[in-house]
Amino acid sequence: MNEGENPPIAIILCASKNEEEIELLEVDKSGIHVGQYLTLLPPKELFQEKLHKAIERAKESFWAKGLEE
Repeated sequence: MNEGENPPIAIILCASKNEEEIELLEVDKSGIHVGQYLTLLPPKELFQEKLHKAIERAKESFWAKGLEE
């Protein structure tokens, strides 16, 4: 973080079968490290699209690991 900048925040994306939730978290206070740094937030629709894709990848990974064991 450079002088004059605000502390970074993390955006936590969560989803269940019937709802999605976006939470903001103060990174400095949580001990979480920044994985991607954006100076402008993308539109809500892009967040939703990325969340859906991440959920699908997680499900595929979960089922693939379950079949291997």
